[in-house]
Amino acid sequence: MTFARPLARLTLCLAALSLLPTLAHADDPAPFNLTGPKVSVRVTRNGKTLPIAQVPNLQGGDKLWVHADLPADQSNHLLLVIAFLRGTTNEPPDNWFTKVETWDKKAREGTTVTVPDGAQQALLFLAPETGGDFTSLRSTVKQKPGQFIRADADLNQASFEQQRIERYLAAMKAVTPDDAKAIQDRSTRLSAALGLRAKDDCFKQPVNQQVGCLTQASAPVILGDTQGQNLAQALSSNGGGDLVNQASYTQAAGGGSYSAYVGAIVDVVRLVGNLRSSPDYQYIPGLTFPEGETLNLKLNTPPSFNKPKTVIVVGLPAIQKNVTPQLRAQTPNQVACLLQPNMTLLVTGAPLVFSTSFAHDLALHLDRSAGATDIPLKPDAVSGGLLAQTATEPSGANPAPDGDNIITGTVHGNWGFDTFEGPTLKLQQTDGGSFKVVGDTEAIAGQDKKLQLRGDATGCVQHIALVDRNDHKQDVAFKPANGDTSKNTLDLTVPLKDKQPGDYSLLVQQYGKPGADRIPLTAYNGAIKLGTVKIHAGDAQAVLTGDGVANVASVQIAGQDFTPTGSGDDPNMLHLAAKSGVSPKAGNEATAKLKDGRTLPVQIEAEAARPTLKLLSMKTEATPQQGTLPVTLTGKDEIPLQGKLNLVLQSAQPFDHAQRVQVATVSGGTHTELSFAGNATGGTLTLQDEHTAIATLDPQKAFGDSAFGKLQVRSVAADGTPGDWVPLGTLVRLPQISAVQCVSPATASGAAPGQPAAPGAATAPNCTVQGSKLFLVQAFSATQDFSKPAEVPTGFSDASFTTPAPAGGNTLYLKLRDDPANIATVKLPEPPPPPISAAAAPTAATPAPPSTAAAPSPVQPTPPAPAPSAATASPSAPPPSVAPQQR
Repeated sequence: MTFARPLARLTLCLAALSLLPTLAHADDPAPFNLTGPKVSVRVTRNGKTLPIAQVPNLQGGDKLWVHADLPADQSNHLLLVIAFLRGTTNEPPDNWFTKVETWDKKAREGTTVTVPDGAQQALLFLAPETGGDFTSLRSTVKQKPGQFIRADADLNQASFEQQRIERYLAAMKAVTPDDAKAIQDRSTRLSAALGLRAKDDCFKQPVNQQVGCLTQASAPVILGDTQGQNLAQALSSNGGGDLVNQASYTQAAGGGSYSAYVGAIVDVVRLVGNLRSSPDYQYIPGLTFPEGETLNLKLNTPPSFNKPKTVIVVGLPAIQKNVTPQLRAQTPNQVACLLQPNMTLLVTGAPLVFSTSFAHDLALHLDRSAGATDIPLKPDAVSGGLLAQTATEPSGANPAPDGDNIITGTVHGNWGFDTFEGPTLKLQQTDGGSFKVVGDTEAIAGQDKKLQLRGDATGCVQHIALVDRNDHKQDVAFKPANGDTSKNTLDLTVPLKDKQPGDYSLLVQQYGKPGADRIPLTAYNGAIKLGTVKIHAGDAQAVLTGDGVANVASVQIAGQDFTPTGSGDDPNMLHLAAKSGVSPKAGNEATAKLKDGRTLPVQIEAEAARPTLKLLSMKTEATPQQGTLPVTLTGKDEIPLQGKLNLVLQSAQPFDHAQRVQVATVSGGTHTELSFAGNATGGTLTLQDEHTAIATLDPQKAFGDSAFGKLQVRSVAADGTPGDWVPLGTLVRLPQISAVQCVSPATASGAAPGQPAAPGAATAPNCTVQGSKLFLVQAFSATQDFSKPAEVPTGFSDASFTTPAPAGGNTLYLKLRDDPANIATVKLPEPPPPPISAAAAPTAATPAPPSTAAAPSPVQPTPPAPAPSAATASPSAPPPSVAPQQR
């Protein structure tokens, strides 16, 4: 058997006696819900009298005043027998039995008996009057005293436990049935005070069914302590395991027959059912529920006045030395608040303090240098401790009388006739302050956060709320950190599950303080989940991946700060750069600093060093179209599109034959790739040695006619890892100029050669430039300073354009659209052609009409001369457009 054993022991030891048929079946029990007769008892010891409810034990010499509290119109005569026992093998003498005929007028005033020295147990018997009833009952007890001693012990223990359970049930039935938090809080406090364990499954049911489950389900509450070792040890075979499961194993408890009681007293139905002194009597147990001087009896079987007539067996307090309760604080070093109205001291360790009236006249003695103070206390199971019965400290009692906000107080009082001293507790007598969130302070919006709040004193914290910018408040659950408020730290559960990122506050309200303390709290964006930061050895660039990378202000890698340079098209990728390169180890962590002030660890994904290139030299060679005038570029880093580009490249590591070289514009609009396999369009790549390569490129073939802008080169490893870009220069497209025709001021005005111009006629000489792609020129000028430029309008596409003629020279100056910061030149042939009449000269954009005048000699391009080598080029003169440029 499991929990049925404690109260079945009497049944087993008296198995030789027969059972009543109605009590013979274990599957047909009945709860103790029948109201029995009442018996009033007072105990006097050393001149002091207490009601039976305040007496945990009897001693030799105590005077018992006993009175059967029967109705005035009681028609059936009941015999009351007071019996004392002294051991299982030592029958009591006859004079230890007192017969009280309750119907007698003298008995109605009560009967006083003295507990004899040497007595160990005391019992009451209530039996119908019959001939020889007293003699028969006394004989039965004297013949088998051990059985009645066991009955007395188990009846007392069962009554104690039932009082605890009844106190729990009554308090739970009074709680609001639709408030889940209130239900669980009250059950927790009651269970701690009464030494019980509630059935956890009840809290998983709908809230409106939880109270019913806790108060009606089979074995809803289990005795959870060792108060009364006999019963507690018998309840469990594992020394205090989960008795809820054990209760469900028995047929009676599993069937719910004891729904109003704990299954721990299943066999109390048969507790004394085995006792029979004659065919005329049957013994039934009566459980006592003391209230003041009255013993209220609860029966499981209706008394019978027909044969066999029932004898109600009632246990009185054990006759033994008093054992005072061992109260202790529920948590070590807990602190109570003297400023709290109806202050509760949370204590545990003695359930009978809360389920009986044995503890009385309790008080808290304050240890103060300014004078001792006693605060009356009352056990209150609903509050979970000892409740102060008067106002403790007035609101705002600051500063503390002793100069300290923490003092001590000791619980003392009476246990029955004896005094006892309880635990010494810490008490806060002033409100605290200097609150701040400590430890892990990072709160994420969208998920509840456990935080710790620390102050100079936390025992008087009454309420904590989370407040948003709109002053909306939500309660915050809190408790002493690790059950120890001596550290002045509280564990908080902040409700952020349905909150947005932003600024919040914690409002801390204390007992005795008018206003609340406000502690700022930031709920951060929980969508930021950084992945890895990828970096190549020696690089000053890195790439951070993850969700919310736009919220990153910087990343520290190997002691170097990397800051964002852009995210590109991928919102989950952030490019970073630093002043100098680093070479972190793979698996190490970088530290990302967010814009909201947080820091997050990021795993480093370290890669091998990128391939590097060094530009040893660069040569450009323009190749003008046959029949055109050369356009000479004067910019140092200009690269003609119509020409050849030669690069000498060097690598710190030996070139890999699978390695490639990319040449592209900075904008990325055009690019080409050279390889040692020689399959690139418009270019080749050839090794000079293992560290040096010669690259040749025809930009027009590689990029097309529309390529222009800043040009750069880089190496790409065999696995596709690119190196850093190395700038080359500016790719420039050139116009194709086929002829230049110029006119003098006189001929431009229409006058005959050698004659002055007519008044008002144009006097400035000009030239007509003919060719293709003239729109690539932004402006023409006769002088290098472009004081009077001829702007080529946007959208111009004609084959000729009029520009001022060079004054006293043969150089025409150009600003090209692809690089207007530098000036290009076109050399006119020497000597300049003779002036032609204005009538014979064609207009800038229209062919000249037929004329009888002699036709002018056009300026025709001279065939391009062979290009001089770089070694023979004049260092002082700008190289011609057909000559190579060396950088």
